[in-house]
Amino acid sequence: MSVSPPPPASAPGDYRLVVFDFDGTLADSFDWLVRALNEIAPRYRLQPIAPGERDRLREMPARAVLSQLGVTWWKLPAVARALRRRMADDLDGLRLFAGVDSMLHELGTAGLALGIASSNSERNVRRLLGAENLRPVRYLECGAAIHGKRARLRRILSAARVAPSNAIYIGDEIRDLEAAHALGMAAGAVLWGYNSARALRGHDPDRIFESMDAITRELNPRRGG
Repeated sequence: MSVSPPPPASAPGDYRLVVFDFDGTLADSFDWLVRALNEIAPRYRLQPIAPGERDRLREMPARAVLSQLGVTWWKLPAVARALRRRMADDLDGLRLFAGVDSMLHELGTAGLALGIASSNSERNVRRLLGAENLRPVRYLECGAAIHGKRARLRRILSAARVAPSNAIYIGDEIRDLEAAHALGMAAGAVLWGYNSARALRGHDPDRIFESMDAITRELNPRRGG
């Protein structure tokens, strides 16, 4: 089956909908994930992540990382559930990246529709973001399996009644860029999350954000890009 090329990047004023990934994009959870995976590794017979492997894994797509760790397709649902439960118990030790609150508020105030599409549970996302940060977020699609982001994004696009060409999905992983491009959305990459800057740049993001303020500066139509 042929795959359509990604759409040309839209100008900031063309975006009506901005959808965010959560872990690694809004929430600083990479170190937590490495620790949690190592803690559950014996139970699920996974390969633990050695300190020297972290940087190498950040260069790899999610599917390759799962294969490296021994997370087979039949283990994946149980491992994902275990991680979400563990995160629910550890939320006090997690934090949002600096500037998330002001970024969400300013984009929402500027009239952009905001959404979140995440593999994490809705309960975890709501608790970590808090009521004030959720106020400008109209669309929340959570709990997807590791390869289920396209379905989440489709539902948000449908609910918002926004064409994919007028929407951008911002994430920190190769699979986020792939999901956005597969639907005809623009793909935004942040450089502080799970995949490395080099890995993300190699998958043709339409926009690259080096800071939280850059998201606000470039996407707020009132600032003019």
